[in-house]
Amino acid sequence: MPQPAALSSDEAAVEAKRLLPEDVAGILDRAIEEMIARDATGIVSISDRVGNILAVFEHGVSTRFVQIAPGPGAGTAAGNVGLQSALVPRTAVAISKAVTGAYVSSGANAFSTRTASMIIQPHFPPTTYTVGLESGPLFGLQFSQLACSDVMASAEAGINRNIGPRKSPLGMSADPGGFPLYKEGVLVGGIGVSTKAVYGFDDNVEDFDEDVDEAIALLAAAHFLPPATIRADKISVDGTLLRYSDAEVVEPDNNLVNELTQSDRDLIEASLISVPGYFDSAQGIKTGQQYGQEGSGIRPSTPDEFSIPGAFILSDGAGGNRFPIKAAADGNGSETPLTQDEVRQLLETAHQTMSASRGQIRRPLNQSARVSMVVVDTTGEILGLVVGSDAPIFGLDVAVQKARTATFFSSKLAATYLVGLNRDEISDYVQRVRVFLNDPLALTGLHAFSDRAGGNLSRPYFPDGELGRPNGPLSRPITEWSPFATGLQESLVRPELVKHLGFVDGTSDIGAASECVGLSNERGDIHLLANGIQIFPGSVPIYRGSTLIGGIGVSGDGVDQDDMIAFLSVHRVGEALGTLGNAPKAIRADTIEVENVRLRYISCPFNPFLDESEQQVCNGK
Repeated sequence: MPQPAALSSDEAAVEAKRLLPEDVAGILDRAIEEMIARDATGIVSISDRVGNILAVFEHGVSTRFVQIAPGPGAGTAAGNVGLQSALVPRTAVAISKAVTGAYVSSGANAFSTRTASMIIQPHFPPTTYTVGLESGPLFGLQFSQLACSDVMASAEAGINRNIGPRKSPLGMSADPGGFPLYKEGVLVGGIGVSTKAVYGFDDNVEDFDEDVDEAIALLAAAHFLPPATIRADKISVDGTLLRYSDAEVVEPDNNLVNELTQSDRDLIEASLISVPGYFDSAQGIKTGQQYGQEGSGIRPSTPDEFSIPGAFILSDGAGGNRFPIKAAADGNGSETPLTQDEVRQLLETAHQTMSASRGQIRRPLNQSARVSMVVVDTTGEILGLVVGSDAPIFGLDVAVQKARTATFFSSKLAATYLVGLNRDEISDYVQRVRVFLNDPLALTGLHAFSDRAGGNLSRPYFPDGELGRPNGPLSRPITEWSPFATGLQESLVRPELVKHLGFVDGTSDIGAASECVGLSNERGDIHLLANGIQIFPGSVPIYRGSTLIGGIGVSGDGVDQDDMIAFLSVHRVGEALGTLGNAPKAIRADTIEVENVRLRYISCPFNPFLDESEQQVCNGK
């Protein structure tokens, strides 16, 4: 087996930090104190950076289920749709909050579940005075990291069951009460608290809420706070500072957890509870994995795996690369599918473009972006996956979703596959797209769809954000819409998500399938929706002439940066090799016009590079 490359001195310092059982016990002890002070009962969960659940703790006799927030149709003829008002296990809520806090953060940005709430809604920022602005930059993020994902779930089948990245039972959480945990300035995990009766989101950031979950989680994590300079409230997107917490951040006198008495430890151990698929209380508090080491599931690449320094890959825990660079088996009718060399050049070029690009969410300013990058073929098979050092973990699953989504909607069989699922709810979306675009042949490969273009059709307003406009055909109307009922994205994965929640609660022995949506063909090897679709920007399909041969997805920084890295990488490799390229301009989705509004294909930063002054780098390509 290949051995991990040696870490640089800085990376070695980061790699050495992890949550130890005594750290976790100290956090839980502070959570207990705060819950007692507030007369609250509920669940606390702690994860490491790659999603391993280190402890699930119950204080008091808490209600077993939490209700997902009702939708705008509750009490009307429209009623609740999607997952709105569903009852879900409280353990799943706490775990999802902890995983979210760890996954949306990095060594250069600290985001919370409240931050996530701010960037997934129909207007950004979500306030009464910004109604009419476009949707949040990560609109749709919540339906990622799902248990049915073949990217996340396959880690459990590895030789080492502690390898990451691990699944999240409810995807990414937007309910306040989840924070990242840092140890001596290094991201090591996340905490999630659930005591409330409703699992929701913050639909208005004009005011400051008194959220009990958030207050408990923040005080419990006081000795593991991120550096103040990288918290979300120091990071701006489109001129708006993000929100980290509505509760007051209390800086501790020191960065050491107080020594616990034996009785404290006994109480904590006795209050641990098991959660199927996530945590076994009989084993006690677990030790967190060290990010960057083989056992974490994410490690530096070897020179044989990826020749450019600073690249990381997903590992199987025994030295093997879970997604080694390989040639495509299917070229969608092309005589020459993507070759191994083309895939390698696409990923190496993407990594070079990432390293030269100015990151949007990383602090201090003028650092290069850090993202996950993936190439898939026309069946959705992953041909190679590369991660920038310190890229947020959420980008791994999302990059694959993006690559597959662009490839799927650009495919000549997209409509056929959706109708073939034999679910009226899904088939209806095909007809809605065709009526909306006034094109009876829509979704048959006549146009190339990026995730930005598909996202235009997946918003509750078209054009995005404009009040009084109809919803896109892949979205629910605003009178039904919520983060728990988005449209096609949610409809596709709901059956497997609900099945998994029954497994988490212990009422079912059957967990989620190994893929979120099972498509079929004569060979049974279509994986295009295996981890669900994504509806925010960062992907383009790849063509050989006029023939679709795959897609590339990028995720982990600003969405314009993601778009640019994907688009420019395909363009640059096309120029160098002359064998592939972006979609011909004549078939790109931005040639589609609806009521004098064109879909958008990509959007690139105005002045994107750190050491170059080139501007508008995507224009004309």
